[in-house]
Amino acid sequence: MAAVKACNILITGANRGLGLETVKQLSEDSCPKRHIFATCRDPEGPEALRELVKKHPGVITIIRLDADDPSSIKESAKKVGSLLGNSGLNLLVNNAGIVARGTIQTSSAENMKNTFSTNVIGPLLIIKEYLPYLQTAAKASGTPGMSCNKAAVINISTVGGSISTMPSLFSQFPVLPYCVSKAGFNMLTVLAAEELKADEILCLALHPGWVKTELGGEKAPLEPKESVEGMLRVIGSLTEQQHGGFMDYTGKTIPW
Repeated sequence: MAAVKACNILITGANRGLGLETVKQLSEDSCPKRHIFATCRDPEGPEALRELVKKHPGVITIIRLDADDPSSIKESAKKVGSLLGNSGLNLLVNNAGIVARGTIQTSSAENMKNTFSTNVIGPLLIIKEYLPYLQTAAKASGTPGMSCNKAAVINISTVGGSISTMPSLFSQFPVLPYCVSKAGFNMLTVLAAEELKADEILCLALHPGWVKTELGGEKAPLEPKESVEGMLRVIGSLTEQQHGGFMDYTGKTIPW
Protein backbone atom coordinates (compact mmCIF):
# COMPACT_ATOMS: atom_id res chain seq x y z
CA MET A 1 0.00 0.00 0.00
CA ALA A 2 1.03 3.61 -0.50
CA ALA A 3 3.41 5.00 2.07
CA VAL A 4 2.42 8.55 1.11
CA LYS A 5 0.86 10.45 4.00
CA ALA A 6 0.30 13.74 2.16
CA CYS A 7 -3.16 15.21 2.79
CA ASN A 8 -3.79 17.46 -0.23
CA ILE A 9 -2.63 15.99 -3.53
CA LEU A 10 -3.04 17.14 -7.13
CA ILE A 11 -2.43 14.78 -10.07
CA THR A 12 -2.49 15.88 -13.72
CA GLY A 13 -3.54 13.51 -16.51
CA ALA A 14 -5.68 11.61 -13.99
CA ASN A 15 -8.25 10.25 -16.47
CA ARG A 16 -6.25 7.23 -17.70
CA GLY A 17 -3.13 5.10 -17.37
CA LEU A 18 -0.70 5.92 -14.59
CA GLY A 19 -2.59 9.03 -13.48
CA LEU A 20 -5.82 7.09 -12.98
CA GLU A 21 -4.02 4.24 -11.19
CA THR A 22 -2.30 6.76 -8.88
CA VAL A 23 -5.65 8.32 -7.94
CA LYS A 24 -7.07 4.82 -7.37
CA GLN A 25 -4.27 3.68 -5.04
CA LEU A 26 -4.12 6.94 -3.09
CA SER A 27 -7.91 6.99 -2.60
CA GLU A 28 -7.85 3.43 -1.25
CA ASP A 29 -5.16 4.30 1.30
CA SER A 30 -6.65 4.87 4.75
CA CYS A 31 -5.11 8.30 5.24
CA PRO A 32 -7.43 10.58 7.21
CA LYS A 33 -8.22 14.07 5.86
CA ARG A 34 -6.87 13.17 2.41
CA HIS A 35 -8.16 15.11 -0.57
CA ILE A 36 -7.15 14.30 -4.15
CA PHE A 37 -7.58 16.80 -6.96
CA ALA A 38 -7.71 14.65 -10.10
CA THR A 39 -7.22 16.84 -13.15
CA CYS A 40 -7.85 16.13 -16.84
CA ARG A 41 -8.78 17.93 -20.04
CA ASP A 42 -12.41 16.83 -20.05
CA PRO A 43 -14.00 16.18 -16.63
CA GLU A 44 -17.14 14.80 -18.31
CA GLY A 45 -15.20 12.25 -20.37
CA PRO A 46 -13.39 9.75 -18.14
CA GLU A 47 -15.94 7.27 -16.83
CA ALA A 48 -13.36 5.27 -14.81
CA LEU A 49 -12.39 8.42 -12.90
CA ARG A 50 -16.02 9.34 -12.20
CA GLU A 51 -16.59 5.81 -10.86
CA LEU A 52 -13.72 6.35 -8.40
CA VAL A 53 -15.34 9.59 -7.21
CA LYS A 54 -18.58 7.67 -6.50
CA LYS A 55 -16.65 4.98 -4.66
CA HIS A 56 -14.75 7.50 -2.50
CA PRO A 57 -17.15 10.43 -1.94
CA GLY A 58 -15.53 13.48 -0.40
CA VAL A 59 -12.01 12.23 -1.19
CA ILE A 60 -11.64 13.01 -4.92
CA THR A 61 -12.52 16.19 -6.81
CA ILE A 62 -12.23 16.23 -10.62
CA ILE A 63 -10.81 19.50 -11.94
CA ARG A 64 -10.48 20.61 -15.56
CA LEU A 65 -6.84 21.23 -16.47
CA ASP A 66 -5.37 21.05 -19.96
CA ALA A 67 -1.54 21.17 -19.79
CA ASP A 68 -1.55 22.63 -23.32
CA ASP A 69 -3.80 25.57 -22.35
CA PRO A 70 -2.32 28.27 -20.06
CA SER A 71 -5.74 29.79 -19.25
CA SER A 72 -7.11 26.42 -18.11
CA ILE A 73 -4.05 25.98 -15.84
CA LYS A 74 -4.73 29.39 -14.26
CA GLU A 75 -8.45 28.61 -13.81
CA SER A 76 -7.69 25.22 -12.24
CA ALA A 77 -5.33 26.82 -9.71
CA LYS A 78 -8.01 29.36 -8.71
CA LYS A 79 -10.57 26.57 -8.28
CA VAL A 80 -8.23 24.33 -6.27
CA GLY A 81 -7.06 27.30 -4.19
CA SER A 82 -10.64 28.08 -3.19
CA LEU A 83 -11.11 24.48 -2.02
CA LEU A 84 -7.78 24.11 -0.19
CA GLY A 85 -8.36 26.80 2.42
CA ASN A 86 -5.37 27.49 4.69
CA SER A 87 -3.71 24.09 4.58
CA GLY A 88 -2.05 24.39 1.17
CA LEU A 89 -1.06 21.71 -1.34
CA ASN A 90 1.28 18.98 -0.11
CA LEU A 91 1.95 17.06 -3.30
CA LEU A 92 1.81 18.05 -6.97
CA VAL A 93 2.27 15.20 -9.45
CA ASN A 94 2.97 16.40 -13.00
CA ASN A 95 1.89 13.28 -14.85
CA ALA A 96 0.12 14.60 -17.99
CA GLY A 97 2.17 14.10 -21.15
CA ILE A 98 1.99 13.17 -24.83
CA VAL A 99 4.13 10.99 -27.11
CA ALA A 100 4.98 11.75 -30.74
CA ARG A 101 6.96 9.32 -32.87
CA GLY A 102 9.64 10.48 -35.28
CA THR A 103 13.30 10.75 -36.21
CA ILE A 104 15.35 13.68 -37.51
CA GLN A 105 14.05 12.83 -40.99
CA THR A 106 10.38 12.37 -40.08
CA SER A 107 9.68 14.73 -37.14
CA SER A 108 7.57 17.77 -38.03
CA ALA A 109 7.76 21.24 -36.53
CA GLU A 110 4.17 20.75 -35.36
CA ASN A 111 5.01 17.55 -33.46
CA MET A 112 8.00 19.23 -31.82
CA LYS A 113 5.88 22.23 -30.77
CA ASN A 114 3.00 20.09 -29.46
CA THR A 115 5.17 17.79 -27.37
CA PHE A 116 7.19 20.71 -25.98
CA SER A 117 4.01 22.64 -25.16
CA THR A 118 2.39 19.75 -23.23
CA ASN A 119 5.50 18.11 -21.75
CA VAL A 120 7.57 21.18 -20.78
CA ILE A 121 5.66 24.47 -20.92
CA GLY A 122 2.55 22.91 -19.31
CA PRO A 123 4.38 21.57 -16.23
CA LEU A 124 6.33 24.84 -15.91
CA LEU A 125 3.09 26.86 -15.77
CA ILE A 126 1.46 24.31 -13.45
CA ILE A 127 4.36 24.58 -10.95
CA LYS A 128 4.22 28.38 -11.26
CA GLU A 129 0.46 28.64 -10.62
CA TYR A 130 0.39 26.11 -7.76
CA LEU A 131 3.59 27.33 -6.07
CA PRO A 132 1.78 29.63 -3.58
CA TYR A 133 -0.23 26.62 -2.29
CA LEU A 134 2.91 24.48 -2.01
CA GLN A 135 4.61 27.32 -0.10
CA THR A 136 1.61 27.52 2.25
CA ALA A 137 1.83 23.78 2.96
CA ALA A 138 5.60 23.93 3.54
CA LYS A 139 5.20 26.76 6.06
CA ALA A 140 2.20 25.14 7.75
CA SER A 141 4.02 21.84 8.36
CA GLY A 142 6.25 23.31 11.08
CA THR A 143 8.82 20.55 10.46
CA PRO A 144 12.35 21.04 9.07
CA GLY A 145 13.68 19.24 6.00
CA MET A 146 11.84 18.00 2.92
CA SER A 147 9.29 15.28 2.25
CA CYS A 148 6.31 14.55 0.03
CA ASN A 149 4.07 14.74 3.07
CA LYS A 150 5.16 18.36 3.62
CA ALA A 151 5.37 19.94 0.14
CA ALA A 152 6.67 18.39 -3.08
CA VAL A 153 6.62 18.45 -6.87
CA ILE A 154 7.01 15.04 -8.51
CA ASN A 155 7.57 15.19 -12.27
CA ILE A 156 6.69 11.90 -13.97
CA SER A 157 9.49 11.69 -16.52
CA THR A 158 11.05 8.86 -18.51
CA VAL A 159 14.36 7.20 -19.25
CA GLY A 160 13.62 8.53 -22.76
CA GLY A 161 14.66 11.94 -21.44
CA SER A 162 18.05 10.62 -20.25
CA ILE A 163 20.73 11.96 -22.61
CA SER A 164 23.20 9.25 -21.53
CA THR A 165 20.74 6.31 -21.75
CA MET A 166 18.48 7.03 -24.73
CA PRO A 167 20.92 6.73 -27.70
CA SER A 168 21.21 2.93 -27.26
CA LEU A 169 17.38 2.64 -27.12
CA PHE A 170 16.59 5.01 -30.00
CA SER A 171 16.37 2.37 -32.76
CA GLN A 172 13.84 0.45 -30.62
CA PHE A 173 11.92 3.61 -29.62
CA PRO A 174 12.07 6.20 -32.45
CA VAL A 175 10.22 8.92 -30.55
CA LEU A 176 12.50 11.93 -31.03
CA PRO A 177 9.97 14.73 -30.25
CA TYR A 178 9.00 12.95 -27.02
CA CYS A 179 12.62 12.33 -25.95
CA VAL A 180 13.74 15.89 -26.67
CA SER A 181 10.77 17.31 -24.73
CA LYS A 182 11.39 14.96 -21.78
CA ALA A 183 15.07 15.97 -21.66
CA GLY A 184 13.76 19.54 -21.38
CA PHE A 185 11.33 18.39 -18.67
CA ASN A 186 14.28 16.91 -16.74
CA MET A 187 16.15 20.22 -16.92
CA LEU A 188 12.98 21.95 -15.72
CA THR A 189 12.98 19.57 -12.72
CA VAL A 190 16.62 20.36 -11.87
CA LEU A 191 16.14 24.13 -12.11
CA ALA A 192 12.80 24.03 -10.24
CA ALA A 193 14.59 22.08 -7.48
CA GLU A 194 17.19 24.85 -7.30
CA GLU A 195 14.51 27.55 -7.08
CA LEU A 196 12.26 25.70 -4.59
CA LYS A 197 15.08 24.72 -2.22
CA ALA A 198 14.73 27.86 -0.09
CA ASP A 199 11.03 27.06 0.53
CA GLU A 200 11.87 23.45 1.46
CA ILE A 201 9.67 22.14 -1.36
CA LEU A 202 11.02 18.81 -2.57
CA CYS A 203 11.34 18.35 -6.35
CA LEU A 204 12.21 15.17 -8.24
CA ALA A 205 11.91 13.48 -11.65
CA LEU A 206 10.50 9.95 -11.51
CA HIS A 207 10.59 7.28 -14.24
CA PRO A 208 7.62 4.88 -13.95
CA GLY A 209 9.24 2.11 -15.98
CA TRP A 210 7.96 0.80 -19.32
CA VAL A 211 4.28 0.38 -18.54
CA LYS A 212 1.27 -1.12 -20.38
CA THR A 213 -0.68 2.09 -20.97
CA GLU A 214 -1.91 3.98 -24.02
CA LEU A 215 1.52 5.64 -24.07
CA GLY A 216 3.60 2.52 -23.32
CA GLY A 217 1.79 0.06 -25.58
CA GLU A 218 0.94 -3.63 -25.20
CA LYS A 219 4.55 -4.90 -25.39
CA ALA A 220 5.47 -3.14 -22.13
CA PRO A 221 6.42 -5.59 -19.35
CA LEU A 222 4.94 -3.61 -16.42
CA GLU A 223 1.32 -3.33 -15.33
CA PRO A 224 0.18 0.15 -14.13
CA LYS A 225 -0.61 -1.28 -10.66
CA GLU A 226 2.97 -2.48 -10.11
CA SER A 227 4.52 0.72 -11.44
CA VAL A 228 2.35 2.98 -9.27
CA GLU A 229 2.88 0.84 -6.16
CA GLY A 230 6.62 1.24 -6.68
CA MET A 231 6.41 4.98 -7.38
CA LEU A 232 4.30 5.60 -4.27
CA ARG A 233 6.81 3.67 -2.16
CA VAL A 234 9.60 5.84 -3.56
CA ILE A 235 7.59 9.07 -3.16
CA GLY A 236 6.76 8.22 0.45
CA SER A 237 10.42 7.62 1.30
CA LEU A 238 11.90 10.79 -0.22
CA THR A 239 13.86 13.33 1.85
CA GLU A 240 16.04 16.34 1.04
CA GLN A 241 18.79 13.80 0.17
CA GLN A 242 17.00 13.01 -3.12
CA HIS A 243 15.97 16.62 -3.88
CA GLY A 244 16.67 17.50 -7.53
CA GLY A 245 17.28 13.85 -8.43
CA PHE A 246 16.11 11.45 -11.14
CA MET A 247 14.92 8.02 -9.95
CA ASP A 248 12.81 5.13 -11.20
CA TYR A 249 9.86 3.33 -9.63
CA THR A 250 12.19 0.89 -7.82
CA GLY A 251 14.16 3.71 -6.16
CA LYS A 252 17.19 3.35 -8.45
CA THR A 253 18.96 6.56 -9.53
CA ILE A 254 18.88 7.21 -13.30
CA PRO A 255 21.69 9.10 -15.05
CA TRP A 256 20.72 12.39 -16.67
